Amino acid sequence: MEIIQMSAKLVLGFFLLYFLIRIIGKKLIGQFTPFHFISAIVLSELLGNAVYQNNVPIIYIIFTIVIWGGLLFLVEYLAQKSLLLRELMEGKPSMVIRNGQIDFEQLKKSKMNINQLQSLLRQSETFSVREVAFAFIESNGSISILKKSPYQKTTLQDFNMPPQHVYLPITLISDGQIIKENLEEINKDNRWLNNQLLAQGVHKIKDVLLAEWLENDKLLVITY
Repeated sequence: MEIIQMSAKLVLGFFLLYFLIRIIGKKLIGQFTPFHFISAIVLSELLGNAVYQNNVPIIYIIFTIVIWGGLLFLVEYLAQKSLLLRELMEGKPSMVIRNGQIDFEQLKKSKMNINQLQSLLRQSETFSVREVAFAFIESNGSISILKKSPYQKTTLQDFNMPPQHVYLPITLISDGQIIKENLEEINKDNRWLNNQLLAQGVHKIKDVLLAEWLENDKLLVITY
């Protein structure tokens, strides 16, 4: 009898959650904000406890999902009507790169470091900070990028140009620390790196947020 009761609860819970997602819409999955994350955790806990406790009737599962789903629907509806509530629930995007310069304060407010920013850029097919004019960290953790005009997508066929060799940008300094293995990879040493920094008016390694080397281009240095 316990197995039958548990099976009935699982089936009922499955279909109730399915219809809840259908009613609320794709936003719950496609634009997963901190509010949606917390809501999903609480709902899973409520449903899980109801399913595996024998003394909880099936009507309690229906009641739990209907009430919680109703609250989610109400908040989503109000967020559509109120800009203030939408901002409180979903947050605002943070401009972490402005006019080609990293905004370190915004980066800290987004609880991100330079390595995480570089990872998000690479996932967006952007392998160098120098390509980016503006970048926003969205409320769901994704990144939106507007590239500088020389790096916006075109094809060599548009200009009848022959293919050219592609070089991968290499990070030499990150958060004030030299990445020695990357420096060795390009056959350079600390003296060369210090001279490059001095040429750009930077006297201390610890003042450098990011230093990136690209073949056939100068060293990109971004300070704090």
